[in-house]
Amino acid sequence: MKILHFADAHIDMANTGRQDPETGLPIRVMDFLRSLDEIIDTAIQERVDMVIFAGDAYKDRNPAPTFMREWGRRMIKLSKAQIPTLLLVGNHDLSPSLGRAHALEEYATLEVPFIKVLDKPQFLGPADLWDLPLQVIALPWVTRSAMLAALQSVGDEVDDIYTQMEEYLTRRVNEYLDAADHSMPIVMAAHASVQGAVYGGEHTVMLGNDLVLSGSLVRDTRLDYVALGHIHKKQDLNEGGQPPVVYPGSIERVDFGEARDDKYFVIADVQKHNTQLDWRQLRHIRKFWTGVARPENELSVTADIIAKLPPPEQLQDAIARLMVFYPREWEAYIDEAQIRAAAAGTFEFHLLKRPEISARSRIAEGRVVSEMTPYDLLDLYWDTVHLDPEQRATLTGLAKEIIENPQAEE
Repeated sequence: MKILHFADAHIDMANTGRQDPETGLPIRVMDFLRSLDEIIDTAIQERVDMVIFAGDAYKDRNPAPTFMREWGRRMIKLSKAQIPTLLLVGNHDLSPSLGRAHALEEYATLEVPFIKVLDKPQFLGPADLWDLPLQVIALPWVTRSAMLAALQSVGDEVDDIYTQMEEYLTRRVNEYLDAADHSMPIVMAAHASVQGAVYGGEHTVMLGNDLVLSGSLVRDTRLDYVALGHIHKKQDLNEGGQPPVVYPGSIERVDFGEARDDKYFVIADVQKHNTQLDWRQLRHIRKFWTGVARPENELSVTADIIAKLPPPEQLQDAIARLMVFYPREWEAYIDEAQIRAAAAGTFEFHLLKRPEISARSRIAEGRVVSEMTPYDLLDLYWDTVHLDPEQRATLTGLAKEIIENPQAEE
């Protein structure tokens, strides 16, 4: 069985910024769609036996109709090509309220040919999978309300609920495995965290708490492939062993936490106890660059900041971020326009200025803090932060009102 596995598309995660004049879509959304097109086209051109999408099509369960249209166009291409496709529901696709429709519901409602939506734990045999010689254990994301309903539990602590749910799913998976035909490959598809997985930058976009599956559950040797979603960093949690336990990662860089991560999907040749992986690197990923500048001289502060930028060819069309730390009194010496001109080739440039205030004030020799009046201490502080005379007079006046009228607020 030749299975294409991808996850965490989040096609509308970055729906701001410049728009493409031809399509009207945000250019960053087009970055995500370009990767999705590469995946869909590969599935069709190589005539894979099945596509497994392991969850999180969008950034939340209420995608704009425009983004639903763009996702739908790609799914219909798979349907028309008669490529059997499993869509696992992820945490970003799902409402936290029990009974509410999820973002992929329409494909089940309309019974789109060759597409099956997996929105509850279940076991699928060949009769459920277009007569393919394959068995699938599906573990989509489960909300806390669904957990409570499944466990018939009320008022338990959150940690207890997740522990109970892990135990419940472990029992269900073992029941599925006991009932399976072990002459035929068995795949687990899950949208969840797994013990031992390495997170990327996706904590900035996660919703809610995590149900964490045990490593022993997903490494059960009765399984032949484990197709995971939810964690954005590419990894095989059972590298060199069987079954492969694979997070392909997100299909585009979501934020600066993923700046150094290449992006992939997987084509797995699934066989009994001998599954082989073909990692396919996505070719058109937007570059991210992040750096830090700490200029050392107020007279050359702008030049020192610009010197921290990489060569223009490395910044071309990239999303770049430069954090600058400097003494507050150097603010007037920073030519922001000149810095932005040096980064003009970027797609987006974020200049994050972080002025620093000296942490310690110098007290004249012979003076003791305990002998200084509040006004003396305030003057010392104003000197430290280089407050201009007008602000100094205003704030000193306010301080005087507070010091000399302590009961005024009451």
